[in-house]
Amino acid sequence: MTTTLVIGLQWGDEGKGKIVDALTKDSSVVCRFQGGHNAGHTIKVEGKSHVLHLVPSGIINPKSKCLIGNGVVISPQALEEEIQMLNNAGISVENRLFISAKCPLILPTHIAIDQARDKQENIGTTGRGIGPAYEDKVGRRSIKFSDLLDLVSIQEKLFNILDFHNKVLTKLLNAEELDPKIIFTDLKKFQDLAKSYSCNTNELVEDFYKNGNDIIFEGAQGSMLDIDHGTYPYVTSSNTTAGGVSSGLGVGPKFIDNILGISKAYTTRVGEGPFPTELFDSTAEEISRIGNEFGATTGRPRRCGWLDLKALREVIFINSVTTLCITKLDVLDNLETINACIDYDQSTPVYKSFTGWQSSTVHCNNFSDLPKYAQEYILYIEDFLGVPVNIISVGPSRNQTIYR
Repeated sequence: MTTTLVIGLQWGDEGKGKIVDALTKDSSVVCRFQGGHNAGHTIKVEGKSHVLHLVPSGIINPKSKCLIGNGVVISPQALEEEIQMLNNAGISVENRLFISAKCPLILPTHIAIDQARDKQENIGTTGRGIGPAYEDKVGRRSIKFSDLLDLVSIQEKLFNILDFHNKVLTKLLNAEELDPKIIFTDLKKFQDLAKSYSCNTNELVEDFYKNGNDIIFEGAQGSMLDIDHGTYPYVTSSNTTAGGVSSGLGVGPKFIDNILGISKAYTTRVGEGPFPTELFDSTAEEISRIGNEFGATTGRPRRCGWLDLKALREVIFINSVTTLCITKLDVLDNLETINACIDYDQSTPVYKSFTGWQSSTVHCNNFSDLPKYAQEYILYIEDFLGVPVNIISVGPSRNQTIYR
């Protein structure tokens, strides 16, 4: 058995969902350890696309198990809707999905605070309550997933936290308060969710490992959105880097055998924040169009730019990445020239230019099938970063994946 962390090395949307799905075997256990339903993982199987926000991508394999660790913040409504979506698609989660009893809940007031605050600060959040939910976790105010099991005790906890939230909304954000009674009535509807899925995931991970299961830790968002190591303050509210596995799932650093870093062959970003290699010309438009660069969660267009190898080198060190996967190589198929940032002159990127291969890669099954200049691009990335590129994605489907 092996344990593998699959982690994004950019600002999210690197294609982690597809790679996790491709790596998932019948005996695999796939674990989420941070974030919430602000993540959006798209998996395309047999011509059908599945967009997941909370449930780990391994759920598409009917024999795998999936865990959501204590580092994830849970919207009960979003969770219920996603489970229903999977059931409608013929994908059962029964006896396959396990959720930590310790997961903090996202409440309607978290969403209201998030949206009201973003109007003032323009950080570019998804407006789904993720940040305020993590604030309450750190402030020791959270209502946990297991609290849904006791509707008597949860009512007192809920009214206390909602009193605080409504003061924030009305006195600090000039927004309307929400009715605690309505929120409590709605929350009671999700008690069956907790009865069905709440458990001690720490023990489960250990049990699965001892029983010989391969374990995949699935990151959400990307390393450059990490609350500590990202482009602060334009970051998410959790640790998206490798260290988040230990705190968000309850396993030690030595438990991880392999760390697979995922990067697009170029760079994208959703929302506000610095982006040194961003493009504003027809090349950006072509990358956006061919790459279908719109957020899976928000639908917002992604900003597009060249690959930033200088930034990737730092992120690889932070995560102790052992192997690399380059996704969306096919999006660059038609470009005459491709650039990659290899350094900075103060804040200005210094680029190395590559000759474009200008031929299709979507049907390539082996590295040797790739056009010469595409191979040279990959080999340069590998050499510059000092980490082997073992996986290359040339399309959204499972079979459009090259293993080296």
